[in-house]
Amino acid sequence: MVDFPDTHAAADPGRPAYIMADSGTVVTYRELVDDSRDIAKLLWSRGLRHGDCVAVLMENSAPFPKIAWAAQRIGLRYVTLSTRLLPDEVAYILGDSGARALFTSVRHLDAAADAADAVPGPGHRFAVDGSGRGFENLSEALASVPHEVVPDECEGVDLLYSSGTTGRPKGVVAELPLHPLGTPPGVAALLHDQWGFDRDSVYLSPAPLYHAAPLRFTMTVHRYGGTAIVMERFDPERALELVERYRVTHTQMVPTMFIRMLKLPDEQRTGHDVSSLQVVIHAAAPCPPDTKRAMIDWLGPIIHEYYSSTENSLFTTLDSHEWLAHPGSVGRAILGVPHILDESGNELPPGESGTIWSEGGLLFEYLNDPAKTAESRNDRGWTTVGDLGYVDNDGFLYLSDRRADLILSGGVNIYPRESEDVLVVHPKVADAAVFGIPHDELGEAVHAVVQTAPGVVADGALEEELLAFCRERLSTFKCPRRIDFVDELPRHATGKLYKRLLRDRYARQTVS
Repeated sequence: MVDFPDTHAAADPGRPAYIMADSGTVVTYRELVDDSRDIAKLLWSRGLRHGDCVAVLMENSAPFPKIAWAAQRIGLRYVTLSTRLLPDEVAYILGDSGARALFTSVRHLDAAADAADAVPGPGHRFAVDGSGRGFENLSEALASVPHEVVPDECEGVDLLYSSGTTGRPKGVVAELPLHPLGTPPGVAALLHDQWGFDRDSVYLSPAPLYHAAPLRFTMTVHRYGGTAIVMERFDPERALELVERYRVTHTQMVPTMFIRMLKLPDEQRTGHDVSSLQVVIHAAAPCPPDTKRAMIDWLGPIIHEYYSSTENSLFTTLDSHEWLAHPGSVGRAILGVPHILDESGNELPPGESGTIWSEGGLLFEYLNDPAKTAESRNDRGWTTVGDLGYVDNDGFLYLSDRRADLILSGGVNIYPRESEDVLVVHPKVADAAVFGIPHDELGEAVHAVVQTAPGVVADGALEEELLAFCRERLSTFKCPRRIDFVDELPRHATGKLYKRLLRDRYARQTVS
């Protein structure tokens, strides 16, 4: 049975709802419920009503889940903003979402103020740990709320934006049913039925809460009465320490986290007791097959994968045994039916790559963008988010790449993921991105940008070593012609690369 934090606060008020990993701050269910109620009363007293939107721009911190639950309990929509966004990007989302209230922290106060000042709203601005530039101190604002304020409580819903890796982020509008408080969303049953989340679960949340999966997973843990261990920032060895200390049973990671853990020195990687782990889930970005196999070899067949998107029109899953039988797959669909279509809309047979469409999944709309909504549908009512892939004869789905990332070189389609998967397993590479750059004969040439491992010298010799490494494992036409080196790739905290930023750097250069 799925309950609500209120149920657990009444039955076991001192039970930890979540623990902040670095500070050690413990937030009990009683504190989570009382504080989220107070914030809900504050918002209600300022005139927010069902369907209105609030925004959150802050790092992982103790107030974050309380604010999300405040919005959830009074039928609001809530948008969580990446702290990596520039003020003009934040302003775009604030304006697009129509946010009436904005919560931030002192660390991000200037960016939040610059963004909020650039749009008509939000009119109600709160800082959780200070004040200034038009932001009220949250504690002081809470103290001024009249006692007689009683919000009309019902279930709200998140309003999440796509990562914006290929353009402006798009707000994905989910239905706001305004169900009675405690009515679980579909994700709650999914986490229980697929991966065994329940009251005994201890969930390690290693990623920013502003992303869909960490936020939804953590809030689902609270519905079941489990405990979440929230990392302020990811560190590979620290994650293993936390698993051992809190006897973590479940976690959800992205492939870059796997890669960083696997590249730890053996004494660090194997020096912690991680036997409590029952389920390790990964998603958000393609996982290199060698990395996936290494994780299964290390932790055992507890590695689970799913494929979906913020739009959630298609959802596939598979466990370790299924992946070993279908290496490279992201699973079979449990929501929606995948269809692979060519550019003319014709359905392709198993094994042939094309655009992935979903039949019968959840319908979605892009906020304030009917044109993009229309582009995501076909005349059969199927939907797509633009990913490319294929299905095998057993119905398992495989991802090739994003349509926007496909390289067309000399009339040949090249999927950059193939060479990225090769480069990232090289011991001298911390991260890699492969994309097409203008070429005067081929149209596009395959190019790579690499972030080296700590202490590795980035020079011509390393470039030749990595190019040779690729050519030993891939057809030459799929390999980069050149490699540039950077201190850090522009990667979203969910693991997705902002390739548009990389392509923009080379857009005016044409190689021959």
